[in-house]
Amino acid sequence: ERLADYGVRYLTLYAFSTENWTRPKREVRGLMTILRHYLKRETKRLHNNGIRLLHIGNLDALDPSLQRQVLDAIDLTKDNDRMTLCIAFNYGGRAEIVDAVRRIVAEGVPPNQIDDALFTSYLHTAQLPDPDLIIRTAGEIRLSNFLLWQGAYAEFISTPVYWPDFDVHDIDEALLAYSQRKRRFGGLLPEEVDYPTPTNGGNGARPSGRRLHGRNNARR
Repeated sequence: ERLADYGVRYLTLYAFSTENWTRPKREVRGLMTILRHYLKRETKRLHNNGIRLLHIGNLDALDPSLQRQVLDAIDLTKDNDRMTLCIAFNYGGRAEIVDAVRRIVAEGVPPNQIDDALFTSYLHTAQLPDPDLIIRTAGEIRLSNFLLWQGAYAEFISTPVYWPDFDVHDIDEALLAYSQRKRRFGGLLPEEVDYPTPTNGGNGARPSGRRLHGRNNARR
């Protein structure tokens, strides 16, 4: 809700990865129980606060009753527009990409029609924008198979705080750090471009808002 108050429109929480099935069965059962309790306790509150709930990942591997809980929560909140909260549960970035490729091949899409936009439309996150910021808790500095395609130009922040202790103060710190980043997306900011001095009598004014792209002049 703090993020919604700040005008953040989309938030994705990585709750359970496709690789987490390799953990001890007792721990896996515990994570499933946490999801059940969260949906039971929080769905109505999210709905009352205008928050839409989505899921990315593979629901088929979950217990049918848990699948029903997830789908019911999504259906209840589908018309809310204050913020979208996306739960990545039984999700993996590699599995998502492989699934997209399989669907593209199965539908017989001609290779010359495949571009970034088309590929993105086959991902689980097709209805969501790419993330601007990825926050990793517990001091980890890896993506752990999270939004591998979508996070290509996301800003990354690692905090030593563990997820259960991550509170509004930590949110404020992360957003402050993000606000100080310069996002170039592989190009240059307008103020970083060195325009040549004109030799034909021009005034040498810089075009407003121009961004140059290219490997040779890009700062990353």
